[in-house]
Order: sequence, then C-alpha cells, then structure tokens
Amino acid sequence: MARRVTFSRNLTLSLSRSCQCYCKYCAFSTHQAHLHTPDEVEAIIDGAARRNVKELLVLTGEKPEVNPLVARRLVEYGHEDFTAYVVWACERALERGLLPHTNLGVLDRRDLGRLREVTASQGLMLESISERLMETVHAGSPTKHPQVRLQTIKDAGALRIPFTSGILVGIGETEEERVASLEALAAVHAEYGHIQEIILQNFVPHDRYYGRDVGAIADESARAYWRTGVADGRPELPLPSWATPVTVADMKRLVQETRRLMPDVGIQIPPNLADWWDELLAAGATDLGGLSANGDHISPEHPFPSPHQVRKRLQRDGIALTERLCVYPQYIDQEWMSQGVLDVVKLKYWSFIPRRGSGRTDPPFAINRELVGPAIEKGRDGKALSEHELTALFAETRPEAVQEIREAADELRAELAGDLVTFVVNRNINISNVCTVGCAFCGFGQGRRSPDAYQHDEAEFVQRIHDALDYGATELCIQSGIHPDWEFDEYLRWLRVAKRVAPEIHLHAYSPMEIAHMQDISGGLPLSEIFARLRDAGLGSTPGTAAEVLHDGVRERISPNKLPVARWVEVIEASHNAGLRSTSTVMFGHIEEPWELAEHMRVIRELQERTGGITEFVPLSFIPFQTLLGRTHGVEEISREDNLKHTAVFRLALGRTIRNVQASWVKMGLESATEALRWGVNDLGGTLMEESISRLAGSQHGTKLDPDQLVAAAHAAGRPAAERTTLYELRRRYEIPAAA
Repeated sequence: MARRVTFSRNLTLSLSRSCQCYCKYCAFSTHQAHLHTPDEVEAIIDGAARRNVKELLVLTGEKPEVNPLVARRLVEYGHEDFTAYVVWACERALERGLLPHTNLGVLDRRDLGRLREVTASQGLMLESISERLMETVHAGSPTKHPQVRLQTIKDAGALRIPFTSGILVGIGETEEERVASLEALAAVHAEYGHIQEIILQNFVPHDRYYGRDVGAIADESARAYWRTGVADGRPELPLPSWATPVTVADMKRLVQETRRLMPDVGIQIPPNLADWWDELLAAGATDLGGLSANGDHISPEHPFPSPHQVRKRLQRDGIALTERLCVYPQYIDQEWMSQGVLDVVKLKYWSFIPRRGSGRTDPPFAINRELVGPAIEKGRDGKALSEHELTALFAETRPEAVQEIREAADELRAELAGDLVTFVVNRNINISNVCTVGCAFCGFGQGRRSPDAYQHDEAEFVQRIHDALDYGATELCIQSGIHPDWEFDEYLRWLRVAKRVAPEIHLHAYSPMEIAHMQDISGGLPLSEIFARLRDAGLGSTPGTAAEVLHDGVRERISPNKLPVARWVEVIEASHNAGLRSTSTVMFGHIEEPWELAEHMRVIRELQERTGGITEFVPLSFIPFQTLLGRTHGVEEISREDNLKHTAVFRLALGRTIRNVQASWVKMGLESATEALRWGVNDLGGTLMEESISRLAGSQHGTKLDPDQLVAAAHAAGRPAAERTTLYELRRRYEIPAAA
C-alpha cells in the first residue's frame, strides 16, 4: 500500500442533466429539460467557496442542447451553445478561487479547446471498449460508442489537457474486455502522456429518480453521513439481467492491471460504492476521488465518506490522506494549463506546485544560472556566497551542475573533517507531546485533552535513562512540546533528575522555542540567567532545533505561533555566551523557496562567525505524511536526488565556519544517509533509541540504529568510523577491515 492516499476536496455542479443517451445503468440523466439558471449557478459556486473546497466538478448529460427547451434557454441566457455556458460558469468559479474540472461527455476538439482556457482538468470515462454493449446497456446512445469516446480522449491529449478517464465494471462486459479497455487507454496515454488518473468504478443498481432532483438527494445523503457517520440509506437493489456481478477479487485484478499498464498514472477507487476500498488501496490504488461536499450526483443515495472519516480509517494502517488539486502536480505548468488558470493556482494553491528548482512563486529577483559555476568555486574555497549565488545553487537542476556541486562539497568536507565518519550513542526522550503551538508541519504535538496526549512521570523518565545507560549512551537529547502547565522549575527538575541518575551523561536539551517559553513564564528573567540556571541544573548543550527555515515569511506560513527569526538567534547566541555550545538545523523540502533557504544559511553563517558556538549543521528533510502541511497543502516528500543536492549546497553555504554536517538517517533513511557521505556529510548523527517527532510525521526509517549499523554504513562508503561525544571528542575508532 502507498504511504499516502490522495483526494480532491470538491463540490459538484450538475449544470444540466438533460442527455441524448439512454444508458440502462444511469440514474443521472433525464430527457426532460434541465438547466440551472445563472443565478442558481452563482449561488452554488458561492456556496462552494464558503465551504473552502478547491475543485468545482461540473457534470452534465451528453449534449443537453439537443433538448429544444434547453437550447432556447441557452439563447435567453446569452450563450451561443452549451459549451459557452459551461465556460461562463467556469469563469465564475475561477473568480472565486475554485478550479473547474469538467465532465461533459463526448466533445469535439473545438469545444475541448474552449474549455481548456477555463479548466484545470477535464474528464471522460471510456466506460468500455466493447462494441457489443452498444446493443445492450448502450443501445440508443451514439456517443457511448468506444471509438467515439476514444477520439475525444485522443483529442484532449493532442491539446495537452490533463485528463481523467476510466472504466465501468459490471455493466455486462467480460473480464477480457475490462483489460482490453485498460489497454486502449494505456495506448492513448503512451502517445500523449495526458491521462493523470484512471477511475475503476464498479456498477451499483440505482432507482430511476423520475421527477426527483438527484442533486438534492445527494446533498441530503452526504450531510447526514458526514454528521452522523452512518450511511444506512443506501438502496440494496437486485442486479439487472444485463449486469455482471463484481467481486473485490475482480477489482483487485483491475488495480494490478492498471498499475502494470500505466505505472505513472493515479488509480482512483470511489469509496462510496463498496466497503472494499481500503482493500483496493492495499492492492495498489492511490486515490479516492472527489469526496464531494454535496454528495455523489451519479449515485445520489451512496454518499461519500467525509475526509475525516476516511482519515481515521486509514490511520489504523499508518496511511496519510492528502488533499490534491483536480489537476495532478506533474501537469501544473504552462505546457498543460492556460495562464489564467495557472494564475489562480499560483495565487491560491501555490504550495501544490511541485518543486522544480526555480521556485513555485515569483522570486524577488531573477535566478541566474550563470552564477552557479563561479558560486561552486567560491563555496569550495570557503568564501561567503551571496543571496543570488545561493539561490541559484538551491534552484539548480542540471545533472552536470549538480555533480559539480557534489564534488565541491565533498572536497570541502575532506579538507575540514577528513574521511572519518562520526556518530554519537544517544537516546531521545520526549517527556511530553502536549503542545500549544500548533505547527502545520508537526505530527507530534497534541492538545492537552487529546486522547493521544501523554506526559511521562518521573519513574518512566528514570527508567528511560537507565535503558540509555545500559545501552552505552553518552548523551540524552531531551525535548518536548510547549506544555501549558509547566513552570520554569519543571524544566530545571527534569535536568536535575537526569543528573542524579546519570551524573556523567551529557544533557543536550530544550529547543530555542522551549527556552523562549521558559523566559516568558519566568517573570522576565534575562536569557543569561535562564541559561545560568539551566547550566547549574545540568544542561550541557542546546539543540538548534525549532529553526525550520529562518525566514519570517516561511515561518508565518507554516507556524505563525513559533518564535520569530530574531528571537531564535537571540536564544542561540545567549546559549553560546553562557558557554553552552549548540547545534543548528534546517527543515527543508516543504513550501520554502530557494531564496528563503539562502536567507536561512546567511543567518546561520553570520551567527557562527560572531560566536563560533555551533558544533554541527543538521539538514532535516520534511516528512509530510501525517502532518497538516502535508495533508492540506499537497506537499510531497522531497526526492532522494533533491535531498542530496540540498545537503551539498548546505555544506558549500557554510564554508569553513561549521566543520560538521550531519545526515539524518531517521529522515532520509540509512541508505540515503550513506550516500550523503559523498555529498559533503561527515557525521551520521545518533543512535536515538527512541524517536517520536519524525515517526509521528510518517517517517518509516525506524527509531533506533545500533552503533555497528552506523559503522557499517561508514565502511560501505569506504570511510573509517568513530564514536564521538556530543561535543565531537572521539571515544573509539572503527577502521575499515583489512579485507575490505
């Protein structure tokens, strides 16, 4: 199963249910005149905007204007044809920040092109490749001929339209015809590359809903289900004689066939038509479609579960439910979208735009690739790099330039730290996860009344210290959330307990956010006094965490309650002034931009040049899976290649100011951390023993590594290893075995 499953937060506008087709399985269409008025359309779109949906799904019957009354109304509304009316509705949606996705049935190339100007994506179900069904379920429905539908899908590809298609399962087709339908779609996608997802939709019998509004029925069903969590109004009707039964095994085979035929395409499973959707996710499906806030207008008495209901069900298996836009990330650029639609994405949903090096919002200055070569040479020589030079390095994507960055970073590492790969035997202890800050990037912090909130008592804390001592740890890393009930003395007490139990162990404790909070609740003690008391209680050094990105614009976006940049710098500088060394960190790979990372590195380097108190720099790649930022901003996990490139640039940005650069195996995995030893890294961090912050964000790289695993990683990179202390004094060396 994938680590994350996507959905689109949408609302459905059934602009017209009038249809020229007579499909036997359809409960949506009517052969009466149906067309929403402009006032009704604007009211629906306004309601969608108030509900904070991102997608307006526009559904219609096939060619509604064949109904003469519909055609007459279109003229009255001032539109030459139905497509013009849809274009008008999409323009109204874009004005309100909604992204239209249209599914109007078979269209010619001209109509597809008109819609392309005002839609983020479009769709048309192939349904089935079987021409035999034209004599059964599709009798009297000329636009359901498979070749006619394939032509629309091909035309959309030629026009570079991000497209959704799929098949209906159980409408009388054979298993061979199902696979043949997928093969036909795969052939079109191989030619044009425009199919972003395939829907595998199982048929369920419907009432006919004569004289009733399916939109109202769907909305009422969805509201009741989302409010109560009970969906007991689903009709259980017998299969029609033309239908074929569909089992979960059938659907699993189709998921696997789709993955085989189109490995780069999303696979959508409607979660409202059967209770087996989590089994299909385990088989390889990746998406649950639009969990529409006003229900399923095609199957109105089968409401979608709410995102909250789905998320709770998936969390049992450690799977994240993540929002996406109706257009998949790889299609968000000028090649695939009109500029007007792309402007809405950049304005409202810029964090969904993939990281392509040059930034997803407009930079404050032009990014100049010509600066890269000279910047690499300057960085290799340890010279300070300008904001423009660093931005160009962080934005660089050319393989040959990235290789030059790697080589320069590795040479600088060799000069400053030699070939020795160090690590520390330590233990993390997170005393409590109760936190009042509410960072969007965090999966660890909990409200005080949350069922997942905890706080260790002293006995538990002491037991963890004994476990660390038995393991041979020389360091305890102690951090928690910002607990609303703790006084300053509570923080001092934990240090004193640790020193009483383990007098020789080094206490690396309390983030700058915690230190700032201590000052806030201490009655106004100066930071010098805060650190003096912490040092007297046993504090040995300060973690340089809570840095995230040291750019107040980024911090405002991802954690407006976090301490600002100047306050972070003030705390770390006070630590150094008190004789306490610190580490330094960056959390990257989320919604920060290259020029914002450049500012972070300027702040770190200038701080180190003033104080010399930083022992190491630790790049921490963002884990998106179980975090608000990942769920609602569409942030993907940074690629291994981009992670390594950033690591090398961090080394060059620091020059000779900070000797040690660490790879976080808990963030990137031990294999990537080992590779990072070729990208400017000389330290593999700690054994950890207990790691909650990354794990609860969705990391799957474990919470503990033994020393021999870290030694083996260094040896695999052809480098000797050594255990160190927190302050980088060597304790024992592990030379490369002679046989190696």
